[in-house]
Amino acid sequence: MTDPASERRRMATVLVNEGVLKSPWLRSAVEAVPRERFLHPGVFLDEGRTWRPVTAAGTDPGEWLKIAYSLDTLTTQLDGHLTADQADEPVVGVPTSSSTDPVTVVDMIETLDLARGHRVLEIGTGTGYSTALMCHCLGEDNVTTVEVDAQVAARADAALEAAGFSTWTATGDGLLGHPYRAPYDRIIATCAVRRIPYAWIRQTKPGGIVLGTVGSWPWGTGLAKLVVGEDGTADGTIVGRSSFMQARAEAMAPVAGDLSARTAYADSERRTPVSPLVLEEWMPAFLAQLAVPGARFVRATGGDGSPLRYLFDPEKESFAEFLADGENWTVRQGGPVALWDDVERSLVAWQDAGAPEIDCVRLRVTPASHQYWIGQAPSLRWEHRIA
Repeated sequence: MTDPASERRRMATVLVNEGVLKSPWLRSAVEAVPRERFLHPGVFLDEGRTWRPVTAAGTDPGEWLKIAYSLDTLTTQLDGHLTADQADEPVVGVPTSSSTDPVTVVDMIETLDLARGHRVLEIGTGTGYSTALMCHCLGEDNVTTVEVDAQVAARADAALEAAGFSTWTATGDGLLGHPYRAPYDRIIATCAVRRIPYAWIRQTKPGGIVLGTVGSWPWGTGLAKLVVGEDGTADGTIVGRSSFMQARAEAMAPVAGDLSARTAYADSERRTPVSPLVLEEWMPAFLAQLAVPGARFVRATGGDGSPLRYLFDPEKESFAEFLADGENWTVRQGGPVALWDDVERSLVAWQDAGAPEIDCVRLRVTPASHQYWIGQAPSLRWEHRIA
C-alpha cells in the first residue's frame, strides 16, 4: 500500500527540482501536511467535455494518493454547489472551487517572503491546503483565512481541524479583507480580481506585502506583488503569469444572445493592422485588459466556418467585431467607447518597445486609482480611477 508520507516527500522533491520550493521551513510543511485530507469529499477530473467524479471512498487508496499528490489543480466543486460525492457519472459544469496545483501554491507562498511572527490574511480558503501550509510555518494563530462560499468554508474548516490547525477561518466577501484581525504583514489572494481592492492595502502594515492575481479573463492575468508604503499607497510589479478563478463578486456572466444582433449597428468600420488573434496570447491579452478593463473577449465561428472575434463591454454598452478576410481583418465598432482603438494603441506601442514580458509591468495603487506602466512610453501607461 502506498504510504502518504512517502508521497509527500516525493512531491516535495519534485517541487524542489521544479525550482519553486526553496525554503527549508516550507519543505517541512509540504512533507507534513496531508493534501488528501483537504480533498474531501472528492474531486472532479477533467475529461474534456465532462468532469468525472472521484471520491476517496470509491477509489483504490493507492490511486487516491496518486491523484492527491499529483501536480494538478483538482476541481472540488462545480456550478457553486455540486461536489463529487453527489455525482455518480461524468457531468458537465463550471469549476467554482478547487485545490490549486502545488507548484503554484508553493511558488506563491515563497513569493510572500514570510518570516517568523508574520500575520497573514488569505483571501479564498478553498480546500484549506495552502492555509495549512502557512499554519505549519507560522503557527495557526498567525493565519486568518476568508472564504465567500459557506459550504466550501465549512469543509475547509473541518479539514484544518482534522489536520490539527485551529486557525482563524471566516465566511465572507474577501474583497473586503478581514478588518477584525488587521493589520497584517502579508495578504495573499487565491482568486483573481479586476483590480487589487484598496481594503487589502488599508489592512496591511507599512512595509507589508499584498500578493494577488489581477485580470478578469481566464488567461492573460498577472500576479501582482505590492509593498505597502507609510502613506497608504502601494507600489509593485507584475512578477509573472498567474491563473485563478475570478472572485465570485466580480465573476462576469457569459455574453449571451444573438451576437450578430448585438453587433448589427456599428459606428465605424476599418481595416486593422493588428490581428485580434493576438488576444489569444498571454501578454497581449493582459495589455488588452489594462486598456479596456471591463471588456470581454469572445470567440465564435461563422456559418461558413470563418473565425469571428468580438470585444464586448456591457457596462459601457460598446463592442468591437472582427471579420477575417484572408490574412486581413476588419474591425466594426459601436457604442460610446471605441474599444479596439484603445487596445490597438497599446499593442502597437508594446510591439514597438520590443514586446517586453509581463514582469516588466509596474503598478501603483492609491485610494483613488490604479496605475500601470511599462518603461517611459506614454502609450504604455494606464490609469483606472476608483469611483
